[in-house]
Amino acid sequence: MADATLVYDDDCAFCSRSAEYVDDHAPVDIVGFSELAETDLRERLPDEYEDCSHLVTEETVYSCGESIEQALLMSDVGEEYHAVVEFLREFEEYERLREWGYERVAHNRSFWGDLASLVGGDDRRSGG
Repeated sequence: MADATLVYDDDCAFCSRSAEYVDDHAPVDIVGFSELAETDLRERLPDEYEDCSHLVTEETVYSCGESIEQALLMSDVGEEYHAVVEFLREFEEYERLREWGYERVAHNRSFWGDLASLVGGDDRRSGG
C-alpha cells in the first residue's frame, strides 16, 4: 500500500510523464483528474483542485509545488535531498520561490513535455 496519492492532470502529457516517474520511484499511487470520480479523494481536495497537482497523505493534502516537493522527497532519488530542503525551508522566500518555479513549469508544460519526449525518446508531445 502506498504512503500517499499524487493527483494530477492526466490530460497533460508532461504531467502524466512526471506522475509516472513518481509512481516508479516512490511509495506513491497516482490518480489523474479524470479518475477522481472513482475514488474518495475528491472530497479531500481544494475546490479549485484542477489548478495544480496534489499529494494526499493520511494526515494532509499538499498542493502545487509543495506536492511535487513532497513526492520527490519520498522517492528513492529524493532521499539525499531531505537536509537540503530542510535548510531551504528556514528561509522566508523559499516557499514563494518553490511555487513560482512550479507555476513557471506549469505554464510552459507543452515545452517541457516536448523536451522530455526528445530526451526520453517518448513520442508523447505537446505536454498540455
